[in-house]
Amino acid sequence: MAGETKRAVLAQPDWLRRVPTDRQLPGGARVVFTGCGTSFHAAQTGGFAVQALEAVMSPPSADIMVCVSHEGETALTMEAERWFGGDVWLVTGNASSPLAELADEVIVCTPELERSWCHTASYTCAVAAIAALNGDDIAWLPAAVEEALRLEVEAPAQERVIVAGGGRDWPTAQEAVLKLREGAHIPAEAHHVEQLLHGHLAAIDDSTRVFVLEGEGRVADRAHDAVAALEKLGCETTLVPTVHPVVDIVRFHLLTLALADGRGVDPDPIRREPGSRWAEAAGEPYPY
Repeated sequence: MAGETKRAVLAQPDWLRRVPTDRQLPGGARVVFTGCGTSFHAAQTGGFAVQALEAVMSPPSADIMVCVSHEGETALTMEAERWFGGDVWLVTGNASSPLAELADEVIVCTPELERSWCHTASYTCAVAAIAALNGDDIAWLPAAVEEALRLEVEAPAQERVIVAGGGRDWPTAQEAVLKLREGAHIPAEAHHVEQLLHGHLAAIDDSTRVFVLEGEGRVADRAHDAVAALEKLGCETTLVPTVHPVVDIVRFHLLTLALADGRGVDPDPIRREPGSRWAEAAGEPYPY
């Protein structure tokens, strides 16, 4: 179980050391980031981001569109590129993809294409590559991820899991929940930490396991308020200190592996084994 997913999770420090840092977005340029699924969550860490379908429906006004697509074949991301009409940069794992042929600049952020469809290393490498494009120092990230991988994570007893966050941590909350859904097939939910405090508490009780990403500044204030409210409901709640999206997601990679192992689930195909209902619903079976 979890052969390719586990391999990718553990490979992250090595892959991150290979993320290119030789290019930066031009200063003063108006930049929009886009993608679908995991790639959209990575796109959100870069700044102003629009989901690819929304970018097709209403092409954003910007000088550069940064598309994120690991395989470089995402149909809606390619459609967004066509509707945009301006300069397009691509963050990908595939230098010879259809989307790479359309892009003006191609940043290959992984040493290989990730075989598991429960993408982990390709996400963290895309986030690191985007940070480098924005001029951030990413040299410290591999060591920080190595440290995060030493965390001991146990699968929760509760069937329902919530991950809440805001600000810089909102993409992490969304990606964490996607991993838990894809890899462990549990009904996980992402909540913006402020929205959580406006009505959603009515549907939460002690049958729910909650992780609140602490964040910084005013977001941290509200994260602490959320923890206090959840504890009054009897929820087992963890306030998770956060340092960077690349590092913070690792806890949830490990949690996905622990839950998948406990449930006897193979996270690699994200339930799309050939002939399954999920493969039929998605229109694309897992090929490995």
